[in-house]
Amino acid sequence: MALPDILVKNLRLPVVGSPLFIISHPPLVLAQCKAGVIGAFPALNARPQAQLDEWLHEIAEALAAHDRVHPERPAAPFAVNQIVHKSNGRLQQDLALCVKHKVPIVISSLGAVPEVNEAVHSYGGIVLHDVIHDRHARKAIEKGADGLIAVAAGAGGHAGTLSPFALVQEIRQWFDGPLLLSGAIANGGAVLAAQAMGADLAYIGSPFIATREGRAPDAYKEMIVASNAADIVYSNLFTGIHGNYLKGSVREAGMDPDHLPVADPSTMSFAGGSSKAKAWKDIWGSGQGIGAVKEIVPAAALVDRLAGEYAEARARLKLSPQRLAPA
Repeated sequence: MALPDILVKNLRLPVVGSPLFIISHPPLVLAQCKAGVIGAFPALNARPQAQLDEWLHEIAEALAAHDRVHPERPAAPFAVNQIVHKSNGRLQQDLALCVKHKVPIVISSLGAVPEVNEAVHSYGGIVLHDVIHDRHARKAIEKGADGLIAVAAGAGGHAGTLSPFALVQEIRQWFDGPLLLSGAIANGGAVLAAQAMGADLAYIGSPFIATREGRAPDAYKEMIVASNAADIVYSNLFTGIHGNYLKGSVREAGMDPDHLPVADPSTMSFAGGSSKAKAWKDIWGSGQGIGAVKEIVPAAALVDRLAGEYAEARARLKLSPQRLAPA
């Protein structure tokens, strides 16, 4: 199946900057889109709720202005992440604003709901749903999602435990639509590898935390740069759902990252979590790929690095000229 134009047009690289809770906001999204990758942010990052209307207007106006000035390199589209879970009391209001502003791509998480897909389809948008198991993927497509984001082992934030090879392989046995892959993808070679195994685009989060535009504390960015895969812990203590976090932030919160208790999944909440330390304010999420992140840079410089590494990887394998999707 051919990819929807929105997932190909104006992309410099087959990359989506994943929506980073608290961290992603208009300056980062705009920098990503102008650099040629899809920028995204969680609707819940706009607080109070009325700010979401302002953000969507700001992003649309800024991207349109960029395209007028740079018709030779128009910006990539943007996406908004909607948490489809009972703990999100804003969903209907936030979804209505996505419809009002005709957000081109909506990323749904923690629940596949037909009404969300129908609302986005009403104006021609597409919905990508993130999954950690093949059974979740099947349910999402049955309920009307247009594409899938396979969140494999090693991804930042709420991540699964399956190898990306296994997860992509199982999904591709029955689904030929848009498929993104998340999980420790932090350099251009990994982007190409994602395509080689059957994904259409790479879904990259943690490297964008350590960018100038990312709305993260300097200490968080510095910890990303100083850490590697061994500095990540997988726990459900902080939100009720398993995720990957920086061990250093857990220690600074007064806990032993190697001996964390197990939480009741019913404690799932973006407001506080199951401990005095708040995810993601005090306990910092990160994927296992951060060993590739060596400095804090502008988002455009990160995209430049990824593009250079992607081209080098293709050259090493003596492949045909760059494509945005697998042949």
